[in-house]
Amino acid sequence: MDYRWPRPQTFVITAVLATICSGILTLSRPVDMLVDGQPVQSDVPPVTTSAQHIYVPLRSVADALGAQTIVDGDKVYVVRGTQSLRVELGSDKATINGMPFTMHHAPFRVRGRVMIGLKPISDAFGVAATYDARTARVDILSGLGAAATPAPPDTQ
Repeated sequence: MDYRWPRPQTFVITAVLATICSGILTLSRPVDMLVDGQPVQSDVPPVTTSAQHIYVPLRSVADALGAQTIVDGDKVYVVRGTQSLRVELGSDKATINGMPFTMHHAPFRVRGRVMIGLKPISDAFGVAATYDARTARVDILSGLGAAATPAPPDTQ
């Protein structure tokens, strides 16, 4: 069997597609995570879906909230004071303070890190967690930090 060189059109199409893809990647930006106004560092960035769902690395967020994380195989326990969250990879069933809770999506791993939606974190630890797709930012306010001080009442 003889090798045939690709046609010149193949090289041109490949170059154009590579340029477009690199441009898209250059213009995209990673999602920033803030807890009480302080940046949260993680070796795995949050994951977003086309439906604007966001999944954050559980241990990084838990550490920033001052919680202790215990991983036992596919089970993950997070304890913050008297509040607790237990999840299992691949299962949408969880417990919050010992009470059953059903998540919208099961936790999963990305490069060894457990990723979880914001709602279970918010419900388990009583924090305000929001994601703004326009600014690509996750904000978590625990109510304990300086950034979580209440705003003065309106004077209308």
